[in-house]
Amino acid sequence: MTIKTIIIDDHKSDIDKVKTLLKNYDSVEIIGYFEDGNEAIDYINYLKPDVVFLNTQVKNLSGFEIIEKVSLDIKPLFVFISSNNEYAAKAFDYLIFDFILKPYNDDRLHQTVSKIIAHKKQEYLLSVQRNLENIISVIKQETVETKKITIKSGNKISFLNVNDIKYVSASGYYVEIFTVHKKHLLRESLSSLFKRLNSSKFIRIHRSTIVNSDFIEEIITSNYGENDVKIIDVKPTFRVSKSFKKEFHEFVGVK
Repeated sequence: MTIKTIIIDDHKSDIDKVKTLLKNYDSVEIIGYFEDGNEAIDYINYLKPDVVFLNTQVKNLSGFEIIEKVSLDIKPLFVFISSNNEYAAKAFDYLIFDFILKPYNDDRLHQTVSKIIAHKKQEYLLSVQRNLENIISVIKQETVETKKITIKSGNKISFLNVNDIKYVSASGYYVEIFTVHKKHLLRESLSSLFKRLNSSKFIRIHRSTIVNSDFIEEIITSNYGENDVKIIDVKPTFRVSKSFKKEFHEFVGVK
């Protein structure tokens, strides 16, 4: 984790002091230092630093004006380094991360930098956690299996449990859905219904047939290498077409 840092002060000696102290921290990278407030604002908006050390007054601009003119949606942490403590109360109204009063020693700056590093680590961990949660959420959405599908018949809409479906056959502009209880006729393409089923149980074995693997009783192989699927309590077998044969073999684990 690298903490990108900018220093703003109209006294070069003060900039050099902060630079020298910050170079002791491997995780801190100084990406710019400025004696002119207006120039600094442009670079902050462009470089998007994590932290800005600045004086409460820089030539013709106050530190507060600099903060107000930063147009980033997520603003950096601002740390005031000033010889005038009358701005301290106002500084915290601006949600300033810390206020260092000049003259200061190495220990005082170390205290601030340690707080910054801890804060940025916490932000990073929260960001990683949020990203991980988003990934898990997407995976869950993609892998969740449909439990029921809607069947519209006339002015009624029924909810059909997909686990009850034995197989589906295409019949012209319709599909016939055969369940453990009854047959349903639905005006929909087989491809569209297959997408709606969205379940690891179902496999398409022919351009006109989908079967539920839970109801496969046997796979019968002919002398010519053709496969027929026998569904429990269903008399006719269903031919696995050549175009779906490889996918079907992978699905059922047949080599």
